[in-house]
Amino acid sequence: MAKIILVRHGQSIWNLENKFTGWVDVDLSKYGEIEALNAGKSISQLDIKFDIAYTSILLRAVRTLEVILNQIHQEKLVVFKDWRLNERHYGNLQGLNKEDTSRRFGKEQVFEWRRSYSLRPPEINETDFNSMRKNSLFKNIPHEKLPRSESLKDTIERMTPFIENVFLKDVSLDKNLIISAHGNSLRALIKFIENISDKDILKLEIPTGKPILMKFKNGLYLSRKYL
Repeated sequence: MAKIILVRHGQSIWNLENKFTGWVDVDLSKYGEIEALNAGKSISQLDIKFDIAYTSILLRAVRTLEVILNQIHQEKLVVFKDWRLNERHYGNLQGLNKEDTSRRFGKEQVFEWRRSYSLRPPEINETDFNSMRKNSLFKNIPHEKLPRSESLKDTIERMTPFIENVFLKDVSLDKNLIISAHGNSLRALIKFIENISDKDILKLEIPTGKPILMKFKNGLYLSRKYL
């Protein structure tokens, strides 16, 4: 049986400040560190020996995983950083306060940008895109795959090759995995595995720092629950 732990990173500094974050590389808040520590304590009670760990390339997810692995005494676990696990790119909304943005553009418009399945927020401008291209954090991502903005649909399409070629392959070999990622990339994974409709996936909320346990047997999906 394969046991999979999914965890959305602990609260970030911009979560605390109620800002759109996306691909901006911000660290955990002090409370986020505590959330990661508590996640590690919950996971340790399961006594799972993990085979592989995956994280996005963004600091808040990387740091969450580091805290958890330290807490469960598996610091030497092989960790793969994969950009496809990154959060949805929020385009030109990144860095903006969500309440201020609602006042500027209207609550209905911002709600559509945040919760529509296929609608993208306004794209980042050319200057910001060029800065992203030159950012060493993204150096291993093909330039043609760098987003200017993403919908949830785009995020799911980005995640699909990882799910099909990495995640499901590991699961078929009954490997125990721990994945530290983001609200929308984890939504994408759960949608794929559970075949959730485009409409219903919009209702799925994934809180920060609360681990999810998924179980598979002989490659077949069995269950999902929060710890």
